[in-house]
Amino acid sequence: MKLIIGNKNYSSWSLRAWLACKQSGLHFDELTVPLFGEDWEHRKKSSDDLAPSHGKVPILWDGEAVVWDSLAIIEYLADKVGRDRFWPKPEDARAMARSMVAEMHSSYLPLRRSCPMNIRARAENVQIEEEVRADIVRILTLWAEARARFGKGGPFLFGTFGAADVIYAPVVSRFLTYGIGVPGFAQAYMQAVWEHEWMQQWIAAAEAEDWVIEQYEMPVT
Repeated sequence: MKLIIGNKNYSSWSLRAWLACKQSGLHFDELTVPLFGEDWEHRKKSSDDLAPSHGKVPILWDGEAVVWDSLAIIEYLADKVGRDRFWPKPEDARAMARSMVAEMHSSYLPLRRSCPMNIRARAENVQIEEEVRADIVRILTLWAEARARFGKGGPFLFGTFGAADVIYAPVVSRFLTYGIGVPGFAQAYMQAVWEHEWMQQWIAAAEAEDWVIEQYEMPVT
């Protein structure tokens, strides 16, 4: 398999797909393409590898099969290796995990716009708009319910690391970057995600990157 991703410091959806590939346990090669560089528009139009997704990353190639969109990649890999590797076994837990993943996939635009992922940055005294605060409260509410109902088997949302943690990992990064205050249970969860072996690998690579995307640096002071 080959996974094409964007800059590790900024590309939240690439992080999700990469974590999903790690979670699958399958070998994969990765290719990082610098987003929004001087040749980005040309690369999107001329690269056969990027053509199926119309230039969007991440994109996963598995032989002749090609999958883009992080959630589609999660589901493709779950089909290959067994769904229990990604999703909780109990029906009630699995139902909530699926709903949380879908909500993250389709929602929280104010948080995404105002707090783009920037792993290297740490902001101070960020003014949080009301619609962003509403997103934060909603996410913390979901985290609290998942941990209380299904998290007794480990430090992650549903106990063991799975699709829900893959999808919410960039939110953990955003909360740290922008100094979002969270209650103790969320701090413990965020620490578990941040210190996960795979996250540490991604963070080290992000910190080593030379690329800077100015539009994602501007909101950080």
